[in-house]
Amino acid sequence: MKGAKPAKTLLSVVDDDESVRESLPDLLGELGYHANAFASANEFLASDCLGKTSCLILDISMPDMSGPELKRELENRGHGIPTIFITAHPEAASRLEVQTAAACLVKPFSEAALQDALKKALSEKKD
Repeated sequence: MKGAKPAKTLLSVVDDDESVRESLPDLLGELGYHANAFASANEFLASDCLGKTSCLILDISMPDMSGPELKRELENRGHGIPTIFITAHPEAASRLEVQTAAACLVKPFSEAALQDALKKALSEKKD
């Protein structure tokens, strides 16, 4: 497998777009990661993945709680999980709150851009 990572590396994708929730975990699996997908920030917060996730891939714009709001909530709870934001709106990538993430990718993004973002984010992970 190209770019294989240890099976214990869990990535969590939080995006309200069903097509992203179906396709991105498949791509991450091909890259050697284990990935779970969630339709909302609250669904992720209620899951048992919170303490196991090595990197979050968050949509910036979601109903109820945005990606940046979820990142702040996790930090308030003491979970500083490295984060990659994804967005269909290029102007959202320049927001200050988004710039605190390891990366911000504009949809559609390339596999190479995703791999670079993951490498950066996972290097931030403190064990």
